[in-house]
Amino acid sequence: MKILMLTWEYPPRIVGGIARVVHDLSKRLIKDGHEVTVVTYRENTDVPEYENDKGVDVYRVDNYMIHPNNFIDWIMQLNFNLVAKATEVIQNKGRFDVIHAHDWLVAYSAKSLKNAFNIPIVATIHATESGRNSGIHDETQRYINDTEWMLTYEATEVIVNSNYMKGHIQGLFGLPFDKIEVIPNGINLTNFNGVDRDYDFRRQFAMDNEKIILYMGRLVYEKGIQHLISAMPKILNGYHDSKLIIAGKGGMMDELKVQANSMGLGNKVYFTGYLNSKQVQKMYKCADIAVFPSTYEPFGIVALEAMLAGVPTVVSDIGGLNEIVEHGVTGMKSYCGNSNSIADSVLSLLYNPQLCDNVSKNAKIKVKEQFNWAKIAQDTHFTYQRAICQTMAERTANQMVQEKAKKTRKARNTEKEITNLLSFKKRHAYA
Repeated sequence: MKILMLTWEYPPRIVGGIARVVHDLSKRLIKDGHEVTVVTYRENTDVPEYENDKGVDVYRVDNYMIHPNNFIDWIMQLNFNLVAKATEVIQNKGRFDVIHAHDWLVAYSAKSLKNAFNIPIVATIHATESGRNSGIHDETQRYINDTEWMLTYEATEVIVNSNYMKGHIQGLFGLPFDKIEVIPNGINLTNFNGVDRDYDFRRQFAMDNEKIILYMGRLVYEKGIQHLISAMPKILNGYHDSKLIIAGKGGMMDELKVQANSMGLGNKVYFTGYLNSKQVQKMYKCADIAVFPSTYEPFGIVALEAMLAGVPTVVSDIGGLNEIVEHGVTGMKSYCGNSNSIADSVLSLLYNPQLCDNVSKNAKIKVKEQFNWAKIAQDTHFTYQRAICQTMAERTANQMVQEKAKKTRKARNTEKEITNLLSFKKRHAYA
């Protein structure tokens, strides 16, 4: 099967979780014998316009040199370039069987290519604008929300990564229930092979006697980091030798630093900033507890990373996180947005090493069984097949309707000709 992936991020460009999903899914599909071509954005001129990434053909496009008025215009310009590059690829490689579009950022290029080459779209909705912002509050958000709806409308099949997201977009966009397929994100099960705790690395962030409570991810409002910082006084009161490490970058960095300092937590909260992939692996192995206190989370791949690394994990009882973790079995849950509840779950683990061991072992087993890319790629392939079969069936049905209409018009024309001939004969018979 020939698959065209459209995405605005692909390694080394990593903005959120889409890049890793597209990368790992593409690699697995290649192993399963499919042909995968990725068309994406080239953020850095040091990155090649084309590369064969271990079997995956990756084409990167620059955006226009002119500066757009806003982010929406920038995305529209990017889509023009994605269409141009994908069209060039199709002319050279031939028609693809399916277009896999990742989020609203590539909606217009996917729609244009679908209509131009009659290729079905399978769309993955990784998150929604309404979910990120707890509703639609301005015209920019409304535009993005409407574009998300358009993509799900144009797609033959829609993939989401959790049952929570299925219910969310069904209600938000009015989609048929059977058009939405739940396929979770996965994780490379070899991510932490050969990675052990590096004590010299750990000492850059905490003393040997301190238990590291780790947050890993983007520093944005919906990740709930502000609630984790608010939980620290209660955690420190119950377990003084603990330290919060916040790893990642984002728009809330300065605000969160101000919050920590104003609460007198300057020496107990450390912001690492951006970490590369090797540093991320080391940081997970250094952590004693990982906490992901999101207020909106369609899936939560960082939780899988922590669980695979063997770190006892605390998550909010919201969205995809709520489905990944079973409280007291594969991790701990806290009430969404509740700092007291976060503190209670963290302290439960700090006080009980046996509980930590149990949930860590169970979590690692669950990740390996349910979130491996071999299974996820197979489920995605079945979704591609459904989209292709449905498109072929619709095409056949349309052809039959057109042929029937053609025959009907021909029969009507013949009947009209006979009627006219009989009328002519009748008139001339009396003459």
